[in-house]
Amino acid sequence: MNKNKIFIACDTTSTKRINSILKYTKSSKLKIGYKFGLEFLNSKNGRGFIKKLKNQITFGDFKFSDIPNTCSSAIKSVSDLKFDYITIHINSGFEALREAKKAAGKTKLIGVTILTSLDNKAIKEIGFSKNIKELVLHQAKLATKAKLDAIVCSAQEAKIVKKVFKKEIITPGIRFSSKINDQKRTLSPKQAYRNGADWLVIGRDITKGNIKKNVQTLIDHLNQ
Repeated sequence: MNKNKIFIACDTTSTKRINSILKYTKSSKLKIGYKFGLEFLNSKNGRGFIKKLKNQITFGDFKFSDIPNTCSSAIKSVSDLKFDYITIHINSGFEALREAKKAAGKTKLIGVTILTSLDNKAIKEIGFSKNIKELVLHQAKLATKAKLDAIVCSAQEAKIVKKVFKKEIITPGIRFSSKINDQKRTLSPKQAYRNGADWLVIGRDITKGNIKKNVQTLIDHLNQ
């Protein structure tokens, strides 16, 4: 039986805290990876810590977004960290996606669609005329064209993404508590898997408070 796949979002600058997350999220019932975002990647000890990390599935959530040459060069500059996955905004455009894919080598390149902190009102404020579902579907088609290895999207859009993108779908904005914090487009773990997610990204619902207990709560939720 395949295990449910979870990326734990390690959103902190503390290596001590990261070590606690690594220690207490070990589970024989889940396939666990670790997502490091800009907070940790830009911290004083972040790069050194990741460089020493062994035998873990790692996700560098850089969310690169720039001209093609800069995206390509930036990806090459972090190749020594040997991430299994790294992210780029699909809004960077096809040329940037194509060059980034070349530079990524064996690292899986993930295309980021519309952030889960945004809703239709927010994207209109930015200047988009399409709604979120239309935009995400359009971006998923571009990710397919650029031969990306995975897509990050809200679990609410996973069904429509799956129609045009046949590789891994990674969904943040997952909540199994009542706190949605700064996220707008959220779903529960079970709903996300039902919609076609391959990996879930879960942060605060696991890393805040008793980590071991929170992992067990997640397992219980998935088994209900």
